[in-house]
Amino acid sequence: MTSDPELQNGVGEPDAFQRLWTPHRMAYIKGEGKPTGPTADDGCPFCEIPKVDDETGLIVRRGESVYAVLNLYPYNGGHLMVVPYRHVADYTELDGAETAELADFTKRAMAALRKASGAQGFNIGMNQGHVAGAGIAAHLHQHLVPRWGGDTNFMPVIGHTRILPQLLAETRAMIADAWATD
Repeated sequence: MTSDPELQNGVGEPDAFQRLWTPHRMAYIKGEGKPTGPTADDGCPFCEIPKVDDETGLIVRRGESVYAVLNLYPYNGGHLMVVPYRHVADYTELDGAETAELADFTKRAMAALRKASGAQGFNIGMNQGHVAGAGIAAHLHQHLVPRWGGDTNFMPVIGHTRILPQLLAETRAMIADAWATD
């Protein structure tokens, strides 16, 4: 036992565990940056992102009615979202052109992620409404999460921690470079 009072009360007490600190996640946990209401004027990040340059906004590609952007709190490296510029909450609110471009961007994002990272599979989907798990329910967005064999290990299950091997800015540049040009 040590005479250091901080170590005696358990803070910093040595044990067999390595700890990975991810303090940036506290903003997500606290709900910082989420809209305060249902309209675009209520602080919607998906309405604000297109107003900044691609690197700052982590935008991979811009289209006419949708854009592809990296998820700021990814489940896996390369996790991105396809988002309509128009502030709509429900998939049924998209018009034909938006629906078509969202589908096209999804296909193109898959191709870019395969080219850039060798992704072997994908989880693709939308959470519609808060009760369905949508973190930002007021603005529709479709997730694309690249997957690789063995990409899930004990860290998320036991440690409640995800390991990302690359900075988001580097991931954005890699996928943007791999995105097939028109």
